[in-house]
Amino acid sequence: MQRFSRAFLSPLLVLAISASACGPRIYNSRVHLPPPVESAAVGAGDVFTVQIIGENLPTEYQIGPDGYVNLPYIHRVKVEGLDPQQISDLIRDKMVEAKILIDPSVLVRVRSYTSRNILILGQVGHIGSFPYSPGLTLVRALSMAGGVSSIGKKDHVNLTRKLKGGKLKTVVFNIDSIMEGRSPDILLQAGDQIYVEERIF
Repeated sequence: MQRFSRAFLSPLLVLAISASACGPRIYNSRVHLPPPVESAAVGAGDVFTVQIIGENLPTEYQIGPDGYVNLPYIHRVKVEGLDPQQISDLIRDKMVEAKILIDPSVLVRVRSYTSRNILILGQVGHIGSFPYSPGLTLVRALSMAGGVSSIGKKDHVNLTRKLKGGKLKTVVFNIDSIMEGRSPDILLQAGDQIYVEERIF
């Protein structure tokens, strides 16, 4: 009887250990993540043009690592985190305040958003920062990073997003569920961070 019990329990023990190693199954339909928010705000490295109607001034500027840019007459101003309309208003107000122009018409257009990136870490082909573009999805982003490695957990992919107010939220997705068509792909936003966990063998 004792031998029978040991022989019977051994397979059960193996199954229990295997189940605990795999962890709970992730169902994407139960994951709640706020939808991506598209922002026109600029950041370090971005390039924008300034046109002041009636004035012949340099038109293209790149934002420095500190978020500042050097502009004619008004010199160094911080523009990081501002959208084109806010930059236009800032330039206009500075010029009026300094009595450089009475009522200037300022047009600002962003030429390139090099500050918009997503970060991919963990068990992927190539970790690092990748350029973001509107419409980028989780699966496409992972493919940009060379895909999930052979030891990556496709059912435990962490996505961290900054919400309004600066709070961070991390959720876990099952990539297999998306690839198999059982769940929709996830739209990303600039600044998202993706981390692929390592499988436990």
